[in-house]
Amino acid sequence: MVAAEVFLTFILVLSIFLGFELINKVPATLHTPLMSGANAISGITLVGAISLAGTGNQDLSNWLGAGAVALATINVVGGYLVTDRHVQEEGGLIAMDSIIQFAYVASAALFIFGLKQLGSPATARRGNMISSIGMLVAVVSALLDQGIVDYQWIVIGIVLGAVIGGAAARMVQMTAMPEMVALFNGFGGMASLLVGWAALNPSAPTFTLVTIILSILIGGVTFTGSMVAYGKLSERIGSGAVLFSGQQVVNSLIVLGILGGSVMFCLEPGNHMWLYLVIALSLVFGIMAVIPIGGADMPVVISLLNSYSGLAACAAGFAVNNNILIVAGIILTQIMCKAMNRSLSNVLFSGFGSAKTDTAAVEGEIKPISVEDAYYILEAASSVAIIPGYGMAVAQAQHVVKELSVLLEANGAEVNFGIHPVAGRMPGHMNVLLAEADVPYDQLLEMDEINPRMENVDVAIVIGANDVVNPAARENEGSPIYGMPVINVDQARTVFVLKRSMASGFAGIENPLFYKDNTRMLFGDAKESIGGLVREFS
Repeated sequence: MVAAEVFLTFILVLSIFLGFELINKVPATLHTPLMSGANAISGITLVGAISLAGTGNQDLSNWLGAGAVALATINVVGGYLVTDRHVQEEGGLIAMDSIIQFAYVASAALFIFGLKQLGSPATARRGNMISSIGMLVAVVSALLDQGIVDYQWIVIGIVLGAVIGGAAARMVQMTAMPEMVALFNGFGGMASLLVGWAALNPSAPTFTLVTIILSILIGGVTFTGSMVAYGKLSERIGSGAVLFSGQQVVNSLIVLGILGGSVMFCLEPGNHMWLYLVIALSLVFGIMAVIPIGGADMPVVISLLNSYSGLAACAAGFAVNNNILIVAGIILTQIMCKAMNRSLSNVLFSGFGSAKTDTAAVEGEIKPISVEDAYYILEAASSVAIIPGYGMAVAQAQHVVKELSVLLEANGAEVNFGIHPVAGRMPGHMNVLLAEADVPYDQLLEMDEINPRMENVDVAIVIGANDVVNPAARENEGSPIYGMPVINVDQARTVFVLKRSMASGFAGIENPLFYKDNTRMLFGDAKESIGGLVREFS
């Protein structure tokens, strides 16, 4: 047993190093398909679920295993289909056991190679296919495992999960991709919780009991946290930070309860009361950990929860003594925190805007502009930067934006797109939409590429973006977003901001950009406004 634990730990450490090597090389513009693909891979929990659902025992483990199979299958099938939508625009018993173990190693290699392929737009779709083949190999290997004697619950779970996951992935609108990824990620977390629960054996060694607790804890936090993130992203619940007096005290008591329940469970594994206590508190803690985090930090939260699902799957792998462990998701979290210039502890332990309150008054006045007047300014421009945001996604304006860029280039202007790492409500959201509209990849400039050019831009067109172009992040130390890197559109000679109204962005804070002397507000639906400019050029 000790040798097996050492071997599993070695695999864990190796996977972490591979994760750093692979995922750190993926550009921010491809974070959306990467996250979706990594999320699908976290559905490797399906392998453990299959092992538990196929034991042939008519007890609670079968029910839990079947539920885990269904949820993990939703995550796997839906995740790979969503990723495909993101990138399509761009001899004896011993011998059999050896074959199965080799197949697990091969599937892990396919996962790694697939993630590597997701690092380039030219190979991203191929990488998603390779990674999905790796998942197929892992699942088939689990089905061939000699411990599987009953396929009834496995088939029920797979069919149910595949139908739900496939239908959801195909029916979801591109604008709703962020909340869909959060939802799938939550299913993956719940699958890990159920696997840990189903793997419970009072006679198991302490090491296994600890991994069961970790699988349940991380899986529970991932599930409810992802559900809250889904609610905020879909605007089913308010996107602002939810804060109340004594919040940290409550959270501390929950953590103490989890620790106490976990210790007592390991000491008395036959007393299921402690297990139920840990399950309940982990679900509550997932809610409490995410509700104080506001909308502007949701991309980081999604990345964090995405990594949690990988860690939960890892813990589940230890619990069921399976060698296929994937933990690369944590790296993406660090990438997103770096992009937001926010520490992980800051995101986790303080609500967005809770540490600082912006009391500075915004000076200046709003200067509206008509489509006709905007056309005359654009017609004379030699350099144009287009900064898309969630408003472009809502208006489904990516195709007409592409049309306008072509007309501007025909008029002699240099056109580039400035893409903030967390524009929209998910990393890489804008890149997916623009790729759908066949905008050339070399025109998509990351924040660090577009900012040095901004002073020489004649016209910057901001389409539905708020927080990622807010100069308060540079200028106002009292602002909740102070220090967050933004695209410096205010440095352009003229700025057009396309908005439906003066409503604040997802972060819920005022944007002084709208009041600057060089800014003109073009109110109305983004698609209609851009369409009006297209007609003027035509």
